[in-house]
Amino acid sequence: MTLITERPGPGAARPYRFPQVVRRGVAGGQVVAAHLPGQNLAVALLLLDAGAAREPVGREGLGGVLAKALEEGTAQRDTTTYALAIEALGTELVTSLDWDSFQVSVQVPVERLSAAVELLAEAVRTPRLDPEDVRRVRDDEATALRMDWANPGPRADAALRADLFGAENRWGRPMYGDPDSVAGLDVEDVTVFHSEWFLRPGTLVVAGDLDRIDLDALGAAAFAGTGGGPVGKGDPIEVPLHDRRRIILVDRPGSVQSTLRLGHPAPHRAHPEHVPMALAGTVLGGAFTSRLNHLIREVRGYTYGIRGEFASSRRFGRFAVASGVQTAVTAPALVEAVGEITRTQLTGVTEDELAVARSWRAGQLSVELQSPRAIASALTTLVVHDLPDDYHARLRESLLAADVAQVSAAAATHLHPHALTLVVEGDAAVIRDDLVAAGLGEVVDHAG
Repeated sequence: MTLITERPGPGAARPYRFPQVVRRGVAGGQVVAAHLPGQNLAVALLLLDAGAAREPVGREGLGGVLAKALEEGTAQRDTTTYALAIEALGTELVTSLDWDSFQVSVQVPVERLSAAVELLAEAVRTPRLDPEDVRRVRDDEATALRMDWANPGPRADAALRADLFGAENRWGRPMYGDPDSVAGLDVEDVTVFHSEWFLRPGTLVVAGDLDRIDLDALGAAAFAGTGGGPVGKGDPIEVPLHDRRRIILVDRPGSVQSTLRLGHPAPHRAHPEHVPMALAGTVLGGAFTSRLNHLIREVRGYTYGIRGEFASSRRFGRFAVASGVQTAVTAPALVEAVGEITRTQLTGVTEDELAVARSWRAGQLSVELQSPRAIASALTTLVVHDLPDDYHARLRESLLAADVAQVSAAAATHLHPHALTLVVEGDAAVIRDDLVAAGLGEVVDHAG
């Protein structure tokens, strides 16, 4: 065995071409498709403007409950009959929810796509929503959340989001709600949310061999029985930065580890500096080779891993760092993390670091955008964020062309170490004095 002392350099990124994008209006909705010649599998994804941001404050978790309720049969078929019909096509409904959209998709051989889309539309447009089923699904979701929230992390995440965006705003609360908000939902909440947002046409995204797919017929099936005009997406939300750092202490008595969440607001997804921001985040904390991971894991030995990067949605974004460290090194780990963020903001990135980040991000893009489902997901990005059809075709080149000056400028502009909120979930009795002594900011107890 031969050991080497230097990390191998990145190889040349392979060429990549994003498939041709086709758009057309059908039956009051929009079809956006990508042509994958010779591909025998096809994906159809119904994209609705019914993301978590559409949920009323105090009713967080509606989308998650409704996603599960769609599996409980339709107005035309009971649960068993519908399940048998969808399984006979060799597929399943895949649902997902983010801040901006609700998505339901199927993946089948091309010749079965029409039948699969009809079944997808049946579930989305005419779910049975039997009160007993809805209450059972709600209770199951609330129980799952209680189990999740018993672990370290969710409370810290919620505390950070509330401090950055305000708990009075929907985007200042957990995307999937919390155990109490979900448990408090009633059947009418679910049925009203469905009637408001799931009967609008939306966008049908298709990835497959378009020479063998009738997009007009698919659109007609997906949008049948729908109505209502388009709804405003809203302008980007201007979230003010805090004028000073502070530490929010979430007490977890007896914990042998502290969960760390650091963050501040950041620009929305369609911001013109998205690419240099993403690369700055990659150098700082978005990869295993990042500055934060090297310092906190490799040099100090405080953690198994730490990540920090920009994350964004249609109207807002944030820079966030996440890690878990031994209780005894909670304060030193925070000091080191804040110091590394400050260094990156002040001094930018180096050419060697950026070369690795560029190659990795560009190569990752080429690897990820291979399957019909991945292509369909990329198309949803175009629709949700109003990006041009050639966005992904140009993205790889944009990543590879970004230079040190651009990325360093993005770090200087969009990293705000002085405005960080530092959330620590751990044994308050053990770590409080160390946190105060660290001098990173005022230490306040989390009220939740």
